Amino acid sequence: MASYKVLVRDVIKKADVLLEVIDARFPEETRNSEVEKDIIRLKKPFIIVINKCDLVSKEKLEKTKSILSKIAPTIFISSKDRSGTTMLRHQILASACYIKDRDILVGTLGYPNVGKSSVINGVTGRHRAGTSPISGHTKGVQHVGAGSRIMFIDTPGVIPFDENDEYVQGLLGIKDVTHLRDPLGVALKIIEKLLAENKTSIESFYNITIEDQKSYPVIELIGKQCNFLQKKGEIDEMRTATRIINDWQNGLLLI
Repeated sequence: MASYKVLVRDVIKKADVLLEVIDARFPEETRNSEVEKDIIRLKKPFIIVINKCDLVSKEKLEKTKSILSKIAPTIFISSKDRSGTTMLRHQILASACYIKDRDILVGTLGYPNVGKSSVINGVTGRHRAGTSPISGHTKGVQHVGAGSRIMFIDTPGVIPFDENDEYVQGLLGIKDVTHLRDPLGVALKIIEKLLAENKTSIESFYNITIEDQKSYPVIELIGKQCNFLQKKGEIDEMRTATRIINDWQNGLLLI
């Protein structure tokens, strides 16, 4: 963890502008208050980039923006269709308008799997930063030119300094199902969140009708609908949980 702190603080010192990339589905969970305090302490301009906005309703996005824009300029990005990238480019140039004789160094910070490299590729307009559905793909600091006097500093994900909650890591996609000790518990958390925020997403995707608002009966419904059955007709819990986690982490279940 100490090495990550050193890396992050070095990027903050070197950069002219910082981007804190967060997941639109989990804005609070993917913010890092310690990193934000370091940026503010060094009086560096920073922009909050809400990535994966195509996975969230417009109402939820506006609510998130109303909160975060009080802290820093806030931009919506969908790496999937590159929406918001031109606005982000303009905001970067505006935040460093005092720099005239050289490229603007832009540090990108965020948790694993929030899509930092995808954001960079969206702004550059081409595949320059390596991306992967597996978290931790970016192994070291990389410099990526974006044209128009913008140079990105791409970094590995900032692992939470005090985060050991496997359920959060599963929800954020930091750990895929093969690395989770309790896939059923993570699947239950996913269902709980969807029941609270977008029940129809589960119903339409799995073609089920939910009457019981508790999460375990929903898992049973999904397992039955997918024909994930064991002997004697019992639901195969682990196979069902694996399907739910994979669907969630691949962006097929929307909030």
